[in-house]
Amino acid sequence: MMEKPGKKTLAGTKKGTVAKEMTETEIERLIVMAEEEKDDRMNGANGDKLAATLDAVEKVSHLNFTDKPLGQILGEVHQLLATARVAYPAPNRVSLSQTIQLVREFTNTWSGEDRTKAVCTALLRTIAREFGVFDEASREKDDAGDPESEVGGDIECRLSGRIVLQVEVRDRSLTMTQLNGKLDTARARRISEILFLTEHGIEEGDRSVVEKRITGEYVSGQNIYVSNFVDFSAGILILLGEKGRVEFLRAVGEELDRTGSPITHRQAWVQLLKSL
Repeated sequence: MMEKPGKKTLAGTKKGTVAKEMTETEIERLIVMAEEEKDDRMNGANGDKLAATLDAVEKVSHLNFTDKPLGQILGEVHQLLATARVAYPAPNRVSLSQTIQLVREFTNTWSGEDRTKAVCTALLRTIAREFGVFDEASREKDDAGDPESEVGGDIECRLSGRIVLQVEVRDRSLTMTQLNGKLDTARARRISEILFLTEHGIEEGDRSVVEKRITGEYVSGQNIYVSNFVDFSAGILILLGEKGRVEFLRAVGEELDRTGSPITHRQAWVQLLKSL
């Protein structure tokens, strides 16, 4: 079951600071990676200063002392590592079971849906390249900073400029409130095919009303599907074959880089690829 990591309690962290918004695992990994990177990304003197400051913060552990240096260090390191180049060791061969297990392990860690959206976008883009079912798959991050762009769903697949499939990704159960909001928007935009990829299916307390709404929408011209990523992708990964599966794994890394996913997610994908 996917676990949401707790927040790290640090002396001197304030609401709104980088340190406050980061999880314990992210903070610890950033510090470790900063120490590993210092020889390559900064000269020896600056690396020594960074190590000395981190040591002092850890030893003193006092509100007034910790706040500014630790917050500044984590902010700078986070920015530095966000632009770091990551080499993804994609395998030459990969079986269906290996691919599914890799995706399961990667998406099992809570990420605010970022990992699942990256994997799903990568698969849809691989489908577009291999089968030509649609021309492109656009993710909601693609329109950041561009008010003229309209990506109403988490992921939208287009063919000849028309949206032929809208995909909504949820790392929890699908509720009636979520369904209603998305369907009303999709209907206004004349989108007839909508896929909800939710790791835990339909919220049990909402099941009957959700299923009733889905049936009613079919009558009015909307096809609604609810699945999880593994079940949805299994048949596609068979059709893609070994070569297509390798391309899919490569596409996941490309998507993580393209959307600027946190370094912790990118490094996790690297480690999983190395395990093959």
